[in-house]
Amino acid sequence: MTDDTAAGTPASARTPSPTDGYLGDPAVRAKWDDLYADRERLWSGRPNGALVAEVAGLTPGRVLDVGCGEGADAVWLARGGWDVTGLEVSGVALERAAEHARDADVAVRWVHAGLTEAALPPASFDLVSAQYPALLRTPDAAAERALISAVAVGGVLLLVHHAGMETRQPDGSGFDPADYVWPSMVAAALDDAWVVEVDEQRPRVAPDGGAGAHHTHDVVLRARRLR
Repeated sequence: MTDDTAAGTPASARTPSPTDGYLGDPAVRAKWDDLYADRERLWSGRPNGALVAEVAGLTPGRVLDVGCGEGADAVWLARGGWDVTGLEVSGVALERAAEHARDADVAVRWVHAGLTEAALPPASFDLVSAQYPALLRTPDAAAERALISAVAVGGVLLLVHHAGMETRQPDGSGFDPADYVWPSMVAAALDDAWVVEVDEQRPRVAPDGGAGAHHTHDVVLRARRLR
């Protein structure tokens, strides 16, 4: 983890090392590094539409951006006054995210780790945002538990995914929906300490360009921790 918040130093002059001390499966890191390295820019560079819609009206606080990619959401949140931690397995993506933050002159903490390996402080984020995450499913529901445990009392968990992915058939690319965590699984893991504020499918506000632009609908889960 690196912290870009050194007092008295302009954000544009800092030199974060977001890829130091990777925590996680090296094979997962290599897979995502290869995916990002194949293209100069994988995503659109704009914040996800569902995030923009759901964050409207929330008071900025501490936010965890799970699978922050090239940093568009993290930078947008930081510009809005949020104290942002961006979590990502790909070092290639994190280097781009750090450059994006420097260009925008905003401070973001970068964590180079998988969600379940990051050892995040429990109940410490006012918002945990996971936009289209590729979280691997495990028998002990480790990813679901990590998402839920990171949210502070009074805070919000926001999980967004492409509609229809959960029921797709395995294909020749190696994708099998049974391997991944979907919003319905996270919703099922919430207990009576939570209230579900949004659980719906809606048309996607898709930014132009970038991978995934062909998806037309989102599944949006927004839940608030009461205690």
